[in-house]
Amino acid sequence: MPRSTRYALAALVVAVPVAVFAISATPTAAAPLTLDLSAANRRAPITGLYDWRRAGYRGGAALPGSNDINPSATCQITTAELASQYSVRPGDGVDDTAGLQAAIDAIRTGCSPSAGYTRLSLITLPAGVLNVSQEIHVDADYLVIRGTGADPATGTRIVYRPDANTRYDALTPDGSDWDEDGMVHGQGKGGWLWPGRGLFRVQSRGVHSSYASDYASAPANRKDIFEGTVNVHWKAGVALRGKPGDTAYAARTGDTVVHLASNASMTNLTAGALVNIRAANSTNFYAQQQALPTEWPLQNLHMRQQIFTISAVDSANRTITVDKPLEYDVPVNSTSDGSAAIDGTVYQSKAAPLVDPVLGVGFESLYITQDMPGLDRADATHNYGNLDPAAQMHGIVFKWAANSWVRGIRAEMTGSHPIVTEEAKNLQIVDNHLDGSWNKGKGGNGYFRGSRVWDSLYASNVSRNLRHFTFQWSASGNVVIGNDFDSDLNLHGGWERNNLFELNTVTVPYAHRSGNCTAHCGEEGGGGPDDSNWYPIWWGAGKKAVKWSGSSGPRNVFFNNAMSKQLGSDTAPYTAYYPDRTRVYQFGWNGRTFQHLDIGGTPIADWAHNEQRDYTGGHGVDATRTDPGPSLFLISVGGSTPAPTTTGPPPPTTTAPPPSTPPPTTPPPSTPPPAGGLTAAFAQTNTWSSGYGAEYVLTNRGVPRSRAGSSSSTCPPARG
Repeated sequence: MPRSTRYALAALVVAVPVAVFAISATPTAAAPLTLDLSAANRRAPITGLYDWRRAGYRGGAALPGSNDINPSATCQITTAELASQYSVRPGDGVDDTAGLQAAIDAIRTGCSPSAGYTRLSLITLPAGVLNVSQEIHVDADYLVIRGTGADPATGTRIVYRPDANTRYDALTPDGSDWDEDGMVHGQGKGGWLWPGRGLFRVQSRGVHSSYASDYASAPANRKDIFEGTVNVHWKAGVALRGKPGDTAYAARTGDTVVHLASNASMTNLTAGALVNIRAANSTNFYAQQQALPTEWPLQNLHMRQQIFTISAVDSANRTITVDKPLEYDVPVNSTSDGSAAIDGTVYQSKAAPLVDPVLGVGFESLYITQDMPGLDRADATHNYGNLDPAAQMHGIVFKWAANSWVRGIRAEMTGSHPIVTEEAKNLQIVDNHLDGSWNKGKGGNGYFRGSRVWDSLYASNVSRNLRHFTFQWSASGNVVIGNDFDSDLNLHGGWERNNLFELNTVTVPYAHRSGNCTAHCGEEGGGGPDDSNWYPIWWGAGKKAVKWSGSSGPRNVFFNNAMSKQLGSDTAPYTAYYPDRTRVYQFGWNGRTFQHLDIGGTPIADWAHNEQRDYTGGHGVDATRTDPGPSLFLISVGGSTPAPTTTGPPPPTTTAPPPSTPPPTTPPPSTPPPAGGLTAAFAQTNTWSSGYGAEYVLTNRGVPRSRAGSSSSTCPPARG
């Protein structure tokens, strides 16, 4: 397979001042260009910016080709063998779940132990319709699941119809969303399944010994609660101790050595293994986010975290060295930095090894959909509610996974997110077409979502009729390049940072707004639908985002994107958004450190109705740098090559100040606006914003609602 990938882009570089202007009501894309994503075509680190060279599969390696497949016939299951040995036959109307799972299990036991990145197993799916009724667990390392094409008429078409044991039987009292706290058995809670069930789940099925009896007694629709918990931080993670001379912190920003507690078990902390360094939330951290004072309960979670590879272990001194510098301070616990306890609880920071990560799994060339009898797809288009909350099934879930990929698939009308992550590293999601979801409302459904994902590459995907493209919960070091979206680029909160968005076409119609909803609706953060709209960028403000995750973090970079928003009606022209294609926009940054977006020095409490304000010139968006090339990530794009170095011009001497009152809801002016920042004119035009389902407001996943905002040391929130 070629290394290149393709995407639609209206123009590579448009050197125009930051301004507002109308473009056609039906923008058209130019012919796609070819992107060379290889390591050889990646730019050297640019002074003052993050180093994104290691984003994607194996830190920049080419995706596997035919030479990387294990030649042994035992580790290549053909379409004929699927039929003869596993009873997987297309078009026969018979449920293929058990056969597909058995084929994966055979690879897991017979091939994965001796496999590797250049010795991958392969399951080839046949053309035609395959029927699936339960989640398929893909926990066989070094496995390619490849269809015969993503065209549903001629290729592999997987139709998911979740059965009674897969659909959620516990819904919130109003029937609007899956109730993780109400889905219980023994010690387990539904929140341990987060982000929820899917068609394919790339995750360990290991069951910790502490839960063996609960697992054995659990009914069929509860057993998966306990699977994978061998990896969860409160079982595998070890506490930390202070570093010499700085005893409140186990490590600081820029360090690579992490100091473990003197009695820490080193069993799972070995060189070459993956470890998640989790820094406990503290009141000082919330203050840094400009989130205090707040009416919302603070949470004992870990919103600063990242998966690293352990490069060295010092068992005698109880330290580990990780493969790249830390991007955040790591206090020993939630009070060691001088903070008061949150809800009376002291919460430990952890070094949490991924005991059984799933490695080297790829999905290629297939079509997936979730069949929902009785529902009409047309009713879900631009409907930001949940049409069937019990069927909120994702397409592909990556959890505790690394060095994996999705290439050339088509997903139409999944139950919720078509592709979603939760603790994953070095993924490559390329050349996919994702279209529609049955649930896009309360509880945060229907996203193309990267949650707790690091050093991953999202390139040349087409996304239609989804709620957002989202990074959240400490996602960092990711590159989003050359995609075509009709929804916003959403920095949803939880200290996501250092992510690059460039060369994307983002064309957001007027219909894309939270108020378009018929049932089980919600806006961004938990209330009902608001009167705002979604612009091409959404940013999580601290005072509001604290109630589910905390503020968006520092240095999320937007460069050379073709972004526009349709204002006022479904027939109105589109208005360009951040149209200066040569300028580097660093959100949450003042040139030296994190800075919350503000209005005249006062932090914004919500992105809604503040999307068009001018945050440059010292108000949270550093726009003092330009770049002469089309990409900060790639050396060459479609024959265009940037200058070898990039320097930022001096800050502008004048910047249009943001208005002191909310912008009026008048149409954009037809005359050229004044220069400066995002422009005073744009800051005074329409005021649409974003919305979202009741996002993780009522509970710290796995903690009873009566104690939302708190946790116990024996059963902490599953998503912390």
